[in-house]
Order: sequence, then C-alpha cells, then structure tokens
Amino acid sequence: MAFSIINDNHIARFTITRPAIRNAINHEVMQGLEQLIELVHNDSTIKFVVITGEGTQAFCSGGDLSVFHGLKTAAEAFPMLNKMAQILYKVSTLPVPVIALVNGAAVGGGCEIATACDYRLVSSTAKCGFIQGSLAITSGWGGGTYLLEKMPQMDQALRMLGDSKPYSANRLKEMRWATELYEGDSEVALQTFIQDMGKIDASVHRAYKEMVNRKWTSLNLLNQIQEEVIRCSELWEADAHHIQVQKFLNRGK
Repeated sequence: MAFSIINDNHIARFTITRPAIRNAINHEVMQGLEQLIELVHNDSTIKFVVITGEGTQAFCSGGDLSVFHGLKTAAEAFPMLNKMAQILYKVSTLPVPVIALVNGAAVGGGCEIATACDYRLVSSTAKCGFIQGSLAITSGWGGGTYLLEKMPQMDQALRMLGDSKPYSANRLKEMRWATELYEGDSEVALQTFIQDMGKIDASVHRAYKEMVNRKWTSLNLLNQIQEEVIRCSELWEADAHHIQVQKFLNRGK
C-alpha cells in the first residue's frame, strides 16, 4: 500500500508510505487522496486533515518519474497533470483546515501539495522548493497558482518558482511559506500546533473554511489552475524536458 488513512480523534491523517523513493506520487497515492476527500465529506466530526510522508527524510518528492517518464506528449501528460490538479483543488477546499506536516524534503509536486494546504508545519531540517524548472517544466498541479495567491509578497513567490531549488526551513519561515517550524518529534509538534484550535467545535472550523473557499471561488482559482496545467503539459512534450528527465533517471548509473 502506497498510503495510509487513519481517522484518529477527529483528525483524518493521510500518510504517503513510499519512503524508499522519497514518498513520490504514483496513481495509487492519487487514488488514496480521493479516498481521503470522500472520508472527510462523509464525516462531520472531523476537525482537521493532516497530510504527511512516512519517515523523516521526505514529505514528498513529487511525481514518480519512474512511472510518469513514459508520458511524452502534451496529450499524454495532460490527463495525469489535470487529474492531480483536480484532486489537489478538492483537498485545498476541504471543509476543514488542512495541515501539511512537512517532516522532510518537499520538492516539485511535493511542494505543490504542501502549498495547497492551509498550514505548513515544517521540520527545521526540511528543505522545500519548486524544482520543476530544473526539469524544464513549470508546476503542473496548481502549486504555482496557490503560491502566488498565498505568499504575502509576489516577488518572493515568483523568485521561489524561478530559482527552481530547495530552500532551507528558516528561509521558508522568513518568506512566510512555512506557518511554523518544529524540532524533534513531529507528532508532538502537531499536537502543540492544534492544541488551541482543537478545543473549538468542528462547526466553527467548517464555517471559516467556507469563507476561504468562497474566496477561491470568487477568484476563479480553478480556472487559473487549469491554465497552469495546460502550460505545463505543453512544456512537458518539449525536448528540453525529456533530456532533463533522462539525466535525472540516469543519475548514479
């Protein structure tokens, strides 16, 4: 199983369980996120959703290139990109607060997932970044759109996308991408983070998330994400992307 879902004390926990390949996303993980979405919509007692990765090395390293490198054209790449973008939008607009427990590196699509969440609780040793540019593509799951909306300074958001490299946790806190940093045990950090919010009735959190979701609707955020997906799929079929993917896959051989 590539993921686990636990409904624990009003917290729906989704863990990517592929630590050997840095918790990369495959089709099974996508299906798991769809199951998470269904669970939350069907259980009104849930107060929070927590998304994390197994182990301490990686939150998520993005799409599994060993699975997706076979996609060569825009027409082939678009369905995968669009499916994950639609899933991630449904995660971001869940009726309860969504917390990314960033226990390790979050790069590429992993950084997109964390950015789509309401809060990012980040290990002090984690490095996170939109590294897609190093593969000659843009973000393609909506992460760039979320980043430009959520970061307080657009120039820093654009720089983060353009640098295409991981940033230190301290830098991410300075830029206000990271909500809070933690050291040591991630579970202790999570319980500390939600200690006050957890005392509040679930209906209150759901009412506040309705406000957030109305904002995204008024901004036509999903339409903006769709344009991001289309542009990424166009870049996906270019020779520059395939050359960089092959270099990545050949590392260490």
